[in-house]
Amino acid sequence: MGSFLLGSYTARFDKSSRVKIPEKFRNAIEEQFGKDLFITSLADESVQIYPLSVWEKLSGSSMEGALQLNPAVRSFMIRVNRKGNHYRIDSKGRILINQVLREKAELNDEVVVLGLTDHLEIWNKDKLDKILEERPLTNEDFERIAELLPQGKTE
Repeated sequence: MGSFLLGSYTARFDKSSRVKIPEKFRNAIEEQFGKDLFITSLADESVQIYPLSVWEKLSGSSMEGALQLNPAVRSFMIRVNRKGNHYRIDSKGRILINQVLREKAELNDEVVVLGLTDHLEIWNKDKLDKILEERPLTNEDFERIAELLPQGKTE
């Protein structure tokens, strides 16, 4: 899977708590994965939007077997499924973000939709800008990132 969800766009919630997925992102998701999504929050600071097949792969829910019996995996699944749910992109390119997720992530009318390669994140614009300002990347961060990248590993 290539890097197809990249960049950021601003968006607004309508009065029914729906947000329109930016067209570039929506087209890429629908072409590669279809309209089915899993929407949740992993850490309450933002909302994650996964194409359903990406979520199934990430969560192991498409796997057979005992992965679900691992206590850490079980806790993770309980958390994300308590807050999250399966949704479909509607005919106008909108998705519903439930009230619990909106409140936890402090999402107001205007939000930032970020592409993170295979999924999207929705952030409160002011909160994201503050985090980025308060936690700039350091040279040590760049070194750690380089080590994680395939070309950065030496064997």
